[in-house]
Amino acid sequence: MVETWLLELLKGTGKLFLHPVLYYLVFLAGILGVIRVKRERKNFHIRAHDAYFELRQLFPLGLLIGLILSVVIVGVGITMPLAVILLIAGFTLVWSLTTNIRLMSPAYTFGAAFFLIPFMAEYHWSVPFFSKAFASIDNKVYPSIVVVLGLLLIAEGILIFKNGSKGSSPKLVKSKRGQNVGVHEVRRLWMLPIFMLIPGNVLQLPFEWWPVFRLGAHEYSLLFVPIAIGFHQQIKGMLPKEAIQLQGRRVIVLGVIISLLSAAGYWYPLVSIVVAALAVVGRETIALMAYLKDESLPFYFSKKNQGLMIIGIIPESPASKMDLKVGEIITKANGVKVRDESTLYEALQKNRAHCKLEVFDTNGEIRFVQRALYEGDHHELGILFVQDERKYDKKIG
Repeated sequence: MVETWLLELLKGTGKLFLHPVLYYLVFLAGILGVIRVKRERKNFHIRAHDAYFELRQLFPLGLLIGLILSVVIVGVGITMPLAVILLIAGFTLVWSLTTNIRLMSPAYTFGAAFFLIPFMAEYHWSVPFFSKAFASIDNKVYPSIVVVLGLLLIAEGILIFKNGSKGSSPKLVKSKRGQNVGVHEVRRLWMLPIFMLIPGNVLQLPFEWWPVFRLGAHEYSLLFVPIAIGFHQQIKGMLPKEAIQLQGRRVIVLGVIISLLSAAGYWYPLVSIVVAALAVVGRETIALMAYLKDESLPFYFSKKNQGLMIIGIIPESPASKMDLKVGEIITKANGVKVRDESTLYEALQKNRAHCKLEVFDTNGEIRFVQRALYEGDHHELGILFVQDERKYDKKIG
């Protein structure tokens, strides 16, 4: 039995590389990186992170969470018909084409698949090469979809909380009063590769080489499925990390609630419909709450009388090595009071070998940072400021 499972795991892992969603997500993450870099260069004449940053975020944490979810899903024995996996992949593609990356949340991809299945059954819709897969769907699939949806919402919340605020992108916009202000934006894609138990031998019908194994009297195929999770948030009234982690915690709570309620669907099928709708509405409500709260607050990244507000830090720059933070205000440089960027750089030129800054941190307390400067260091310390009067976007969004 152990040898059979190990063999199937290896085969299933290999089949991951046959799934088109995997390559589509890699392509899409690359596109997001290029778009971000282009906008940052327009705003600041320099990019904060390189164009591969979003691509690097696609896998690491998602691989670990996907492995944990795979153990839970396969260990509990939750099965997922191939037809449902095909629909989820289809909606992943469709929602991505809207350019609203947050619609690639499991709440919307799994939710859309859940509510489309009854219509397909009613009107006998089918997909070429997989007609038997769609014909074999029965009512037992609904609770399984909602259980997996709940688990994926927990995973989404963890990813947002842990990873969402990393590398949030600074952006310059115009306020209603025509002043230069800043916002932070995150467009992030994560991939969770998850093992799914596919009941029956439907995969062998179009692909004769696909392995099938037995557990008792039942046949199963093991499929490694790349699940996409998309996230988008723009923040103007809070520090990015605080706002993003708040949304992450809310999504985790929603996922726990959905997971607990979804179990009742195995005994009362109608509950699955209510819980699936709750997942979609709940996820949309969380996004709306974040937006409304942010809109009610004044711009956090705006010009300050006491100094220069930091809106971004370039990785591996002198500012990064001095542990300067987004949201802090530089008040003095080498003993000279800082009013704007020109006075800051004039003060730095007075001592090109050493930099000492007086900074208001995000708690409103004064701290001092200093560092020796070397040949080849970024001439602007690698700091992006709100008061940059260069090009900016005309509106938020």
